[in-house]
Amino acid sequence: MSASALTRPGERDRPTVKIAQIDWTFCFFVTLIACFGALMMFSVAGSSWTPWAANHLVRYTLFFGVMVVLALVDIRVWFALSYPVYAVALLLLVAVEAVGDVRMGAQRWLSIGPFSFQPSEVMKVGIVMALARFYHGASAQTARLSWRLLIPGLMIAVPFALVAHQPDLGTAMLILFTGLAVVFLAGLSWKIIIAGVAGFLVSIPPIVMFVLHPYQRQRVMTFLDPESDPSGSGYHILQSMIALGSGGLLGKGYGLGSQSQLDYLPEKHTDFIFATLAEEFGFVGCAFLLTLYAAVIFMALRTASLSHSHYGRLAAAGVTATFACYVLINGAMVMGLAPVVGVPMPLLSYGGTVAMTVMIGFGLVQSVRVHRYSEVGSSKGLF
Repeated sequence: MSASALTRPGERDRPTVKIAQIDWTFCFFVTLIACFGALMMFSVAGSSWTPWAANHLVRYTLFFGVMVVLALVDIRVWFALSYPVYAVALLLLVAVEAVGDVRMGAQRWLSIGPFSFQPSEVMKVGIVMALARFYHGASAQTARLSWRLLIPGLMIAVPFALVAHQPDLGTAMLILFTGLAVVFLAGLSWKIIIAGVAGFLVSIPPIVMFVLHPYQRQRVMTFLDPESDPSGSGYHILQSMIALGSGGLLGKGYGLGSQSQLDYLPEKHTDFIFATLAEEFGFVGCAFLLTLYAAVIFMALRTASLSHSHYGRLAAAGVTATFACYVLINGAMVMGLAPVVGVPMPLLSYGGTVAMTVMIGFGLVQSVRVHRYSEVGSSKGLF
């Protein structure tokens, strides 16, 4: 039995006790991934801390502190804020449609003074919290098969549609997959799961032909045949695959990747940083990094299993699903197994917004761990 289980309930609320309950091994692995990212950014910048590596480390340090603070927040506070956070995120997505900034042909940002952010990032956490709260008070029959499943269906569909319209298909897919993962883990009937997968597969051709934007449709066609336009739409995937293949078993050596160092590889510090790693450290380096990701995912899922509350289990598992989707989608994209959708490799790629979202999510995971013995009340009412 753990020390926390033997501690009297009142003593568990002491900050020193809470800090001791944080999974510091988990934090170490997460930090190691972020350091790998800084290492690769230093390399592709020509052995320079600017413009990416130093900023990456400063941001990560700040967000790590935020994660620790959020880990100390009582899980019942997260529970009470679940619907409000989702509602605010939804309102911000609507605001993007009305007054959002247009950059690179997409309307995804909101500006407040000198600061700008993507509300879709708030929704990645909000959808997990809201669905976890909904299912916390739901019966097993409701979770398995009931007309009330229309509620979580709408909770997922509305933000998915708003984000896809921006357009940001990568983030929209993350929201969709994360939401479906929570619904599945809550106990959804296998009949609905099988019917949903079949319906999705059947709907792919009409969606590609009539729903996607022309450039998104082109990405799908390029994914199917990247060599049809090697200097145009297929350039990203082909250069990424060249970098992956040229790394071999042990790689060309740190700072010696020709595709990244000679600027053949596009977005070498963001979306395709995994290809940069593969070229310089080879299969062994990629396997080591993916092992770190697998360890983080395993420890987060173990935290979910330890929670005494259904809300805690689903919230931690949902955040973990989001993180896993980042890794799977980016890895598949870089290897040419999925269309290029602009999903970064979490904590490895340069980018403050995604890193912030991931670390806030991990703050929720650690809060579930720290307060795993807490009992969360009914979900009736807003609070």
